[in-house]
Amino acid sequence: MKKSLIILFTILGTLINAQTVKIKRGVVSLDGIHVAKISDKSGIYTIMDLKETPIYTIEFVDKSVVDSVRDSYIKLNRIYNQDKTLELDYISPSAFSGEEKSAAYTSVKSLKIIDERGVNIKNLDELFKNNPKRKLDTKTKDAYSIRSKIDKLNITVNNVGEILSNGKPVGYFTNLPPSFGSEETIMDKTFVDIEIYDAKSKYIGKYITTTKQIKTAGGKTFTLYREMSGRASILKFPTYKAIAERMAILDPNFIKIQGKLEAGAVIKDGIEK
Repeated sequence: MKKSLIILFTILGTLINAQTVKIKRGVVSLDGIHVAKISDKSGIYTIMDLKETPIYTIEFVDKSVVDSVRDSYIKLNRIYNQDKTLELDYISPSAFSGEEKSAAYTSVKSLKIIDERGVNIKNLDELFKNNPKRKLDTKTKDAYSIRSKIDKLNITVNNVGEILSNGKPVGYFTNLPPSFGSEETIMDKTFVDIEIYDAKSKYIGKYITTTKQIKTAGGKTFTLYREMSGRASILKFPTYKAIAERMAILDPNFIKIQGKLEAGAVIKDGIEK
């Protein structure tokens, strides 16, 4: 009986303390009380007090890290002190909430920088002093680790199909189309595979345009940018640079770098075999 009462009072306490966040015509309300205002310009949301004095901004970021792994977060900045910008996790009341509602909801429920009295400057400044760490899942952490190692390789492809790492030639493409451009995406399906060799003309692998597959000389296969759940995949048509980067992940001996690039550490759009 005692245990049941504790659970009951816990639930009641949660319901009583739960605040309803609503936005109407740019006015943020908590349980029907106006507490702040919000405006949107080019995807940057400015949060103001009720006198329309700008206090801070929130910008939503959604980017591809590696393959199908994406990272979504917000950039928070103060209007009155722009010494640094915070990158923070955000929350939404539902999967269908827009950015405006998510900005207000995160400010109230997660960051506690809007309360029943309005914009809480003290809590906002404390947030910038403590700079809370983001809570990344294992998949996203692995993706950033791989992305960091790829970025250190600084892979580029010049206009004759030569692959360079930090300006040094490390390999080249063959069987390139007549209209080849190093920055172009590979959209045309060809009967001849686009092959990759290292700087010593050792065969590394190939890209099959008809199946969007990379096959290494060692037998590994990776399907790039495959259709998923009835929606078009991100970066459906890869660039030559993206293919060279993926080959560096699949075959760490292709381009040497300190620290092993783990090919299977990230869940991708395609399937590695």
